[in-house]
Amino acid sequence: MADSGSMKGLTRRDLLKIVTLSGGGLALGWVWPARAETNEPAAPRSPDPFEPNAWINIHADGRIQVRLARAEMGQGVMTSLAMLLAEELEVGLDQLQIEPAPVAPAYVNYLLGEQATGGGTSTRDAWNTLREAGALARTLMIAAAAQTWGVPESECRARRAQVHHADGTRRLTYGELAATATRLPAPSSVELKAKPDWTLIGTSPRRLDTPLKVRGAAHFGLDVRLPGMLYATIARCPVIGAQISGWNGQAAHAVPGVIDVFAVRYGIAVVAETSWAALTGHARLEVECRPRVNTAVTTERLHSRLRIGLNGRAPVALKEGDVSRALARAALEIESVYEVPFQAHACMEPMNCTADVRPDGCDIHVPTQSPAATRETARHLTGLSAERIRVHTTFLGGGHGRRREQDFVQDAVELSQRLGRPVQVIWTRADDLQHDYYRPMTLHRLRGGLDAAGEPVAWFHRVVGPSVLARRDPGRLRDGIDSLMTDGAVSLPYRLPHRRLEYRRADTPVPIGLWRGDGHSHNAFATECFLDELARAGGRDPLELRRQLLAESPAHLALLDRLAEYWAAPVPEGQGRGLALVEAMGSRLALLAEVSVEDGKIRARRFVAVLDGGQVVNPDAVRAQIESGIVFGLTATLKGAITFSDGQVEQADFGDYPLLRFDEMPEVESILIDSDAPPGGVSSIATPAVAPAVANALLALLGRPFRTLPIRL
Repeated sequence: MADSGSMKGLTRRDLLKIVTLSGGGLALGWVWPARAETNEPAAPRSPDPFEPNAWINIHADGRIQVRLARAEMGQGVMTSLAMLLAEELEVGLDQLQIEPAPVAPAYVNYLLGEQATGGGTSTRDAWNTLREAGALARTLMIAAAAQTWGVPESECRARRAQVHHADGTRRLTYGELAATATRLPAPSSVELKAKPDWTLIGTSPRRLDTPLKVRGAAHFGLDVRLPGMLYATIARCPVIGAQISGWNGQAAHAVPGVIDVFAVRYGIAVVAETSWAALTGHARLEVECRPRVNTAVTTERLHSRLRIGLNGRAPVALKEGDVSRALARAALEIESVYEVPFQAHACMEPMNCTADVRPDGCDIHVPTQSPAATRETARHLTGLSAERIRVHTTFLGGGHGRRREQDFVQDAVELSQRLGRPVQVIWTRADDLQHDYYRPMTLHRLRGGLDAAGEPVAWFHRVVGPSVLARRDPGRLRDGIDSLMTDGAVSLPYRLPHRRLEYRRADTPVPIGLWRGDGHSHNAFATECFLDELARAGGRDPLELRRQLLAESPAHLALLDRLAEYWAAPVPEGQGRGLALVEAMGSRLALLAEVSVEDGKIRARRFVAVLDGGQVVNPDAVRAQIESGIVFGLTATLKGAITFSDGQVEQADFGDYPLLRFDEMPEVESILIDSDAPPGGVSSIATPAVAPAVANALLALLGRPFRTLPIRL
């Protein structure tokens, strides 16, 4: 991770610097100033709020290299972020060569506090940075052309990596201007294009990563091949809290191609010349664990442990008005308990990492969301200085927060250091499902009071569950409150006169971590379902009740207004209709679900999503994120749950942890509200809305609430 201490006292203005490269090229880079432990001279201060996220390299031969500081894991940042830069640079996407950025403080994601990808932050963090980076380069190209021709800059205009003179006869390419631009001083400010002049932002060009994937040219972690590389798998104790007490590697060693079997820090490694041999040896390895079972870790016991936290005292995360008095005076009081299970990430590409540790350095090729944390892990294990460790971020076959962890990196670095050769560590699907950092199990107790007119007057919510921050970032815990666990419950947009939110920490032995939507993924289920229960108890229409509670929020009302015609349309026979509202990552989304029950099974027929995500950079990419979020959320709503028996995860493959299938995919319509506000995050906005929208549709259809996930009839 970046040295946070070296970042103190620095502003974005410290970060702009023009660096001249050999060979007559112009490099416009984001570099850390001298006081942040670099030998480069301090950069001249600029009045503009630049952020250190990306850089451009313009060569004399016309090549334009762009470094991508965020991981492409299917969400489309390779295209969307390039669009921001290309818009202001005045080049086409087809003229860019994109490469992953190295690990450096210059590429820190300020919304996450580290060089990492996640939480719907990529476009938000880059919105000004990349446009200003492109505008700076364009400004210097125009200045270089004006100087070459001896004309005012106002007579020059950039278009598709060329500067044209107003006379229509003269033009110079960026490559031809690079050497001249190198000698020019950096402008004190740059002018961004006005929205009516945009040619890329707001359009949906073809994704840059798609041709690579179609041709098989995209390199994922499992595609890495290095000279002399070995393959390895690691067998771990399946029982939580157990340690390996013995193992027998004879059968594994007998597999052709297996080189060695030995103990490592976290299990038993099978090392082979091919991936097939490593996986076959892994299957034949015999491992003994102590204890063999852990009867304390079962789903029932874990659930009971959390239920204790529903009663008694708990730290208060938010208090408005006097909930106790308001409930006592209410004409009707309702109480409900909602239950959310552990969830796996189930990435399509299992965890893997390739490390090449040498006495003089280390190269790591890995599908990671956190390259800075990866380098820090290698530095800690090898003792090498950070400058001698290079992280090469590949394409990611899904992330959802799982690839911000470091366990698979530790495996590869340790083995390569021990064997003195490059090693690619491969996890099996069972490894992935049974040794994940799961979305936490949570329980939610809600109490609501209605007045005689059926209007909500009191709202009490207690979240009970383990703390994600206690493991990942304990310094962020405040007065016993884990803000990740209360996300979405604290920031309810509804106007309620009396409201109280509590968080009762109830840690379990189960490893937990970040998951798509984080706290919103469980809190939205509880709050949006409970709001529908209150509406039903008070004889109110769920959409109209939300409109009333959002009367002072025009932005939220706009979402509901766009859904109103769908809500008012006749409900197809045999179907129920429900909705949910989620606000997260600077975006707002209203989701309508139409659900039926066919042959005793729940079937999601249609979703209509209305998104206010600020300025939409790439509409197709945003719609794809909404659709993928619905798929992810629908899987968790109707199918997914990690369960435990005798300390072990009971799910080992997609046969017992099923995902949504093609024939189960509902129709999805996405409506994007046009906005001049900066972009919000969209990668995780739809997932939390799915479960409550489906549950509320079933409440309307069947007349009874569904308070436990996954939903069962």
